[in-house]
Amino acid sequence: MKNTKLTSVKILESLYGAFKVTTVNSPTTLQKLTNRCIHLYLTDDEFRDKVENTDDLTVSGSNF
Repeated sequence: MKNTKLTSVKILESLYGAFKVTTVNSPTTLQKLTNRCIHLYLTDDEFRDKVENTDDLTVSGSNF
């Protein structure tokens, strides 16, 4: 664990709930998903563009 960084992020409650339901019988964890998404964001231009151009998560008063 010495190559890890402890951080805190806020996640939309509805998305987190849906994630938990979807992954209840899966080895996928939020930590695995986060690490893999960051890796793809840094290495895959198409993935980065898709993430940067997704705007259907806008919540009033937030930066989501």
